[in-house]
Amino acid sequence: MADKKSRSAGVYGPSHYADVASSAAKIFLINMISAPVFLIFASKLLRMSIVDTLRPIVADALKELYQRDPALSSIAINTTKPEFEGDYTVVLFSFIKELKKKPEDLGAEIGQYLVDHHPALIRSFNVIKGFLNLSIVENFWISFLNKQYKDPSPAREELQPSKVMVEYSSPNTNKPLHLGHLRNNFLGWSIAEILKATGSEIRKCCISNDRGIHISKSMVAWQLYGNGATPESTGIKGDHLVGDYYVLFGVKHKEQMAELMEKGMSKEDAEKNAPVMKAAQQMLVDWENGDPEVIALWEKMNNWVYAGFDQTYKRIGTDFDKIYYESDTYILGKQFVEEGLKDGVFFKKEDGSVWIDLTAEGLDEKLVLRKDGTAVYITQDLGLADEKYKDFPYDQSIYVIADEQNYHMKVLQLILQKLNKPYAGGIYHMSYGMVELPSGRMKTREGTVVDADDLLDELVKVAAAKTEELGKVKDFSGAELKELYDTIALGALKFFLLRVDPKKRMVFNPEESIDFQGFTGPFIQYTHARIKSILRNEPLTEGVADPGQLEPLEKELIILLEQFHTQVQQAAGEHNPSLLAIYAFSVAKLFNSFYTAHSVRNAETPEKKGLRLKICSLTAATIAASMALLGIRVPERM
Repeated sequence: MADKKSRSAGVYGPSHYADVASSAAKIFLINMISAPVFLIFASKLLRMSIVDTLRPIVADALKELYQRDPALSSIAINTTKPEFEGDYTVVLFSFIKELKKKPEDLGAEIGQYLVDHHPALIRSFNVIKGFLNLSIVENFWISFLNKQYKDPSPAREELQPSKVMVEYSSPNTNKPLHLGHLRNNFLGWSIAEILKATGSEIRKCCISNDRGIHISKSMVAWQLYGNGATPESTGIKGDHLVGDYYVLFGVKHKEQMAELMEKGMSKEDAEKNAPVMKAAQQMLVDWENGDPEVIALWEKMNNWVYAGFDQTYKRIGTDFDKIYYESDTYILGKQFVEEGLKDGVFFKKEDGSVWIDLTAEGLDEKLVLRKDGTAVYITQDLGLADEKYKDFPYDQSIYVIADEQNYHMKVLQLILQKLNKPYAGGIYHMSYGMVELPSGRMKTREGTVVDADDLLDELVKVAAAKTEELGKVKDFSGAELKELYDTIALGALKFFLLRVDPKKRMVFNPEESIDFQGFTGPFIQYTHARIKSILRNEPLTEGVADPGQLEPLEKELIILLEQFHTQVQQAAGEHNPSLLAIYAFSVAKLFNSFYTAHSVRNAETPEKKGLRLKICSLTAATIAASMALLGIRVPERM
């Protein structure tokens, strides 16, 4: 029998780039709370991003000028490209054909309407083919900065669906969490937090794959070769200890196969008849029959693993509202099969097995119940989907599962739809690519998997070495240094894995992840620490003095900071945390350009100094808020 993979485990996806640490005593985290935004607009508009503000007034122009009433979502507005004058660009192509007007004429008419009717917002415009470039009045940006410089939190505008269950991690209990699980955990946790930030009610869950032949293999190996070893007697973390016996099973299985093949047995027969494999198969049968001794061993070894998992989850910042167990759910879907047979959704073959025909949907026939009446993997997932809905009547159920399970997830949703389950349409597979090492794909049975704990330990060592090279932590206490190195290591790993689009496969190179320059978490967090150092030495003033004309880099940075709200919404809508990782990097990179070009301490006037200090404050707050949604801490100093 082939090993059944955990929902997340076939999933090994690298990641590029790192996060920097924070000292034990001083970690700045943003409170995500609603806040009004711009001083010069009515309070309702103050809670909107500039793009959310522009869309309805563009829609008003279309309605007034051309008697059209477009959906707001159909009005595309982007940041104006650097080579053109303007701040934001309205894309007109979707309206040109319908209105039968030349692009230049359409843009000029809409632009003039906006200038005439919204002079407090739109300063000027220009038209380049089908693009209407709008220049926002300078006071808008200054007013935004004066209001938001302490807190960039977006208004919690509830998106649909509003009740979301996110399933992630979902490991097997025969081995420790590994690099693939880390990408899964970071993606699941982050998208849950991003959706929560937009107003959705979230439930985080995990399915523990705690039964099956893979579990029996670890149990048999421990029984035959463990000599009573325990985590306490060996000093080995429980999940690592059980994982060692899973690897040992593979070694012994190969040895016994070789002996049988030397005696003339075929490879296929030797694989099935090796003594350890026969023992594992028998143990699985005994478990399903409720043998007390087998159940006791199963519970003992699983508890070792759960204790180990809990330590790792705490270390990486993962949490769940509920954990489901395959041992409780694997028979839940049988009732669905009975219902489906009555309704003609399923059909029974001559051998008694039950199937569903999905050829009309471009798939094939799928087994849902074996001839002996036992459930298959898809059957238990049908039951689990229903169980989850009973616990939390969701609008959307997100499954963070590797792209190896794309077919499985299509089948699951199709069957639920054919069974007319009310939650079928809410099933969403957040598919992601495998993480590989430079040497190739990881394989648990061959011992080539990178365990999460071991990887973090190595990254802590690298973080310590690279931080000490900078020579700026001499006044840190031992406890602060330990916290700093842990935060750098974990942040580096998270950023590296999350900065890549989830759908892409990746190669993870640990050395690349911790770097204080380039597209990395440490670069972003070092930038945050640098800003906090500036603010410690130069206190902010509360006044709203006029700083005069904004310098290009001042304005560019304020515009980018204003987009935080839009970036969170986009990341939520696309289920893509990498958008926030890229945004955080863009903010840090632009700040460094701004700071190189413009002095804060020795600004030209007190008003300019006040403006730049507020830019510093909002930049730090925006970096912290963005990174917090990725589960990454940022330092006050480093």
